[in-house]
Amino acid sequence: MNGCEHLSEIRSVTPSSEGCEDCLKIGGRWVHLRMCMSCGHVGCCDSSPNKHATRHYNESAHPIVRSIEPGEVWGYCFVDDRFYETLPSA
Repeated sequence: MNGCEHLSEIRSVTPSSEGCEDCLKIGGRWVHLRMCMSCGHVGCCDSSPNKHATRHYNESAHPIVRSIEPGEVWGYCFVDDRFYETLPSA
């Protein structure tokens, strides 16, 4: 995980909702869920019609998300365009 200064922005967060927070508000649908590791916002992945996780990054500049799909333990840094098999704990 060396080389990504954004890992220091990971916080101990609680998911903002049980599904994509923004899709739930508009009656949208999602494919997979991602959680922002700065604030806990739950958004849908880029395979979903509304791409709310990426939209959240573009609006907030919070760089790190992780999958909250059952059995998945990977994370992603938007800034560095880098995936991680696991993320450090906050």
